Amino acid sequence: MWRFLIVGLVIIVVVVFGFSLINGGSGDVSATTVLSVGESDISGFARAIDPRVWDFPRDHGAHPEFQTEWWYYTGNLSTAEGRHFGFQFTIFRRAITPQVTDSASEWRSNQVYMAHFTLSDVESGRFYDSERYSRGGADLAGALPDPAQPDALYHVWLENWDISALNADATQTQIRANAGDFAIDFNLEQAKPVALQGIDGLSAKSDEPGNASYYYSLPRLLTSGTITVGGESFAVSGTTWMDREFSTSALGSDAQGWDWFALHLDDGRDLVVGQIRLKAGGARTAYTGMIVFEDGSTHHLAFDEYSIEATGEWTSPHTGAVYPAGWTITLAADAIQQAEDLVLTLTPLMPDQELHNGAIVYWEGAVQISGGAEGYGYAELTGYTDAISGRF
Repeated sequence: MWRFLIVGLVIIVVVVFGFSLINGGSGDVSATTVLSVGESDISGFARAIDPRVWDFPRDHGAHPEFQTEWWYYTGNLSTAEGRHFGFQFTIFRRAITPQVTDSASEWRSNQVYMAHFTLSDVESGRFYDSERYSRGGADLAGALPDPAQPDALYHVWLENWDISALNADATQTQIRANAGDFAIDFNLEQAKPVALQGIDGLSAKSDEPGNASYYYSLPRLLTSGTITVGGESFAVSGTTWMDREFSTSALGSDAQGWDWFALHLDDGRDLVVGQIRLKAGGARTAYTGMIVFEDGSTHHLAFDEYSIEATGEWTSPHTGAVYPAGWTITLAADAIQQAEDLVLTLTPLMPDQELHNGAIVYWEGAVQISGGAEGYGYAELTGYTDAISGRF
């Protein structure tokens, strides 16, 4: 969802640590680098104001005219014997300035990249997480296609963590990431068309023009490959959800955080719903959800066509934050083309799926669906330690 808030801190990290983040070799690097970041200034960047004309697979790649962008994958997979895993793999891009200054140095870049990688091993109850940072220079990180290479195959990478197309239209892709004590190597096949969020892909975050993102999903990616954890490799298969957003904006000063859910139902339907929680209580109504039917057709869910109710709590032993732990999601019958409301019960597959080692703490983990339909999905919860507004 609106992960650009997390990405702002990447800039600070790179300013402080410079080449120590990216020089993995033992030799010396002869270079001079200056990276100056003041207050966030969005002037000069493109804004998400009007619906856009989409162009796939080109739009899977970079949009450097916007300040922030991400490629987000979450999935639930299992072995033939039933051992269950959840994973999150996300690469973020953040532009420091609207334009890059011409330079003979391959190190010079106005782009900063960050990646989050997590694995939930349900059988062992272990949650693994790792993150990386890099600049966009010297081929350390990047995203294609881009304006300079519009015909390139889809490829997003941060060092040796990457997402790459296996065919020209990017309907088959590969994700590879190795964090030392856990790793994934997946092939993904697109089973449904691109699903545009909001109004033709323009997703409003408030009533203020430009406070929005261009947002689409690949709601059902059939996934197979290997997970390596604890020195043991497992052949797995399952389903992945992919979200893409790019924007130049921020949430309002009244926002506390958000709850967001991407769900795969066993009957072939896919669902995304969320809410932006306000500091004063309640939720902002600008954000909408979406149901994707088995044939790939979609219906956008207005805020009054679904509800999200927490059914339990979990207190983090790492941060003391109190998160909801279990939910009832109700969808209006008319919105989903059935005779009765659809009532889903969501249960975390593990209580502790909190990312607490980074600059911003949040909970993102695998959930099981029961009730009116069965399946698996992912939940993301932010703003339970500190409000996310006013940080950047």
